[in-house]
Amino acid sequence: MRTISGQITKLFLITFLTITSMAVGQTSLKKVDASIYPKPEKGFKQMVIEVPHSANDSNKKIEFVIGKWMEVDTCNKHGLVGNLEKKDLKGWGYSYYDFTTDGGVISTRKACFESSKVRKFVTSQPTTVRYNGKLPIVIYVPEVYDVQFKIFKAEDDVYRASEVKQK
Repeated sequence: MRTISGQITKLFLITFLTITSMAVGQTSLKKVDASIYPKPEKGFKQMVIEVPHSANDSNKKIEFVIGKWMEVDTCNKHGLVGNLEKKDLKGWGYSYYDFTTDGGVISTRKACFESSKVRKFVTSQPTTVRYNGKLPIVIYVPEVYDVQFKIFKAEDDVYRASEVKQK
């Protein structure tokens, strides 16, 4: 026989579990505040990559590139010339990146019979770093440049290389 107190208890329990699961699902990890990093120098801006924390951060990598939108021909490959330096944030044990460039662009030198131009994000060499949902990746770039990134995730499958038998 059902009682009203039993129904109220079940309703209370369901409500409690629903609210608890919603709160746990929305719990976010406190990130390191980017304000501890140096202010950008004149002519530079601070770019921050923040990725969500996950249980399998160690299975992921971040690849970022620094670049600029430019009009380029369609038949050559183009790349940005610059220097990316990893620096230590003194007293904190964290690091950040500083990108400098004179704006130079390298290109293959194929003759373009069609003189069509396209707007393209011309980039520096990609940089791959470990995924860390607790720390931001801080990069200083000249004001006219931008940062784009990808997240790479390793599958659980592990493979073995073949051995080459020597004669």
